[in-house]
Amino acid sequence: MSNATLSPLPSADHEVAARLREALLAASFTADGLLDLLGAPAYAALARSETVPALRATRGDTPLETLVRLFLLQQPVPHARVEGVLPVHACVAGGWLTRVGDAGGDLAATVDVRPYGGPDGEDWFIVSDLGCAVGGAGGIGNRDEGVVLGVGGASTTLAGITVRTPVASALDLGTGSGIQALHASRHATRVTATDLNPRALQITALTLALSGAPAADLREGSLFAPVRDDESYDLIVSNPPFVISPGARLTYRDGGMGGDDLCRSLVQGAGERLNEGGFAQFLANWQHVEGEDWQDRIRSWVPRGCDAWIVQREVQDVTQYAELWLRDAGDHRGDPAEYQARYDAWLDEFEARKVKAVGFGWITLRRTSAAEPVITAEEWPHPVEQPLGDTVRAHFERLDYLRAHDDAALLAGHFRLAGEIVQEQVGLPGAEDPEHVVLRQNRGMRRATKVDTVGAGFAGVCDGTLSAGRILDAIAQLVGEDPVLLRDRTPAQIRLLVEQGFLEPAPR
Repeated sequence: MSNATLSPLPSADHEVAARLREALLAASFTADGLLDLLGAPAYAALARSETVPALRATRGDTPLETLVRLFLLQQPVPHARVEGVLPVHACVAGGWLTRVGDAGGDLAATVDVRPYGGPDGEDWFIVSDLGCAVGGAGGIGNRDEGVVLGVGGASTTLAGITVRTPVASALDLGTGSGIQALHASRHATRVTATDLNPRALQITALTLALSGAPAADLREGSLFAPVRDDESYDLIVSNPPFVISPGARLTYRDGGMGGDDLCRSLVQGAGERLNEGGFAQFLANWQHVEGEDWQDRIRSWVPRGCDAWIVQREVQDVTQYAELWLRDAGDHRGDPAEYQARYDAWLDEFEARKVKAVGFGWITLRRTSAAEPVITAEEWPHPVEQPLGDTVRAHFERLDYLRAHDDAALLAGHFRLAGEIVQEQVGLPGAEDPEHVVLRQNRGMRRATKVDTVGAGFAGVCDGTLSAGRILDAIAQLVGEDPVLLRDRTPAQIRLLVEQGFLEPAPR
């Protein structure tokens, strides 16, 4: 369907948006206010697009209950009830509310408005099409082609991993409802947001205005097409339509290119648009092709002049993947024959491309002038601690340190154990020595790495006071080993512990 079948959107008039925002805040229509009103189970159900618990919790007539029914549950509310809560005339004139019913005695929202808590406690509001506040599989009620989704798991994942340092310029590619642009507005002087769907740009303007954020430079177009040749950025983020599908039925998720070409094009095109030291961060899907290492595939996408950190979070075989996105589109609830035909089409596409599975993960690029950029590709399906922006930034800072220090410089360096590292020893009961020792992080990526007794002893005494070489000399004396041999074989283990964030270079 075209955008013409969707309801008209409100005006992005800042005066009306400011008055509406003031009224919403006065009624505690915030993330915290909703949690207090609804309770945790009903609040969590809303995030799954399940409305019955919230309907039961809003049977009163308080201002907050009125707003929840109006904007979150999309229920018509009597004019008299709304009038005491919102500036009705301005909201109707601005297109936020519409009159419904034979006598026009009820009011209904024209868009979904969902409270969203910013990272520093900001009260933000994410606007989306009616019934589309929740992104992700099974979360959307409206399947029109131009529909604009609200906040889903992918949106919050990207927001959480993004490096949040003050920058002059940020670019949000495929902005959707504007959540990434909203986050960027906190630490970027200038924010540019693009989208192929003009309706998404309109909704982004509404999200920013209603959240009290500065306006962004909104541009229509695909990928980097709206970016001028002479423009570059300190930060580029994108939660693109990364789904690998036969055709492009749904604008919000299907990229319209064959296989994983859209994600590849996005990553390859980012390098020349990044300023020195700038970050580009994406969510992506990639194909696992028969006879090809997935890591080699993604490494080939990385543009010249960029360090990269690629993390594969999940892998699904082609049947799981097809079923996930068929359910996302609601095809499993339709005609069984049509569902089967679409399922077949997905499998035909994968078979033709020799795809056996699909990976999902994060790709972070950093523009560097280093002679030899470093590309790290790894699989990490385990739980992590969001937000990870500081962890991502620290990863690349450690790369710089390791690149600048050969083994001799490493042994002359001073290190300290990172915060909240624990040591686990595994062995038979009563045994004198453990079979192996594991260091485990309780923050950030929450990595675990196996070390030998020298590595464990070394990490345990790193407090920044002694150089690595002097610590190894003391360990050699304790264990009766030649200190020269120990100095020769240990730098590789130190490098790994630094690279993975167990050890941090200590300032001198």
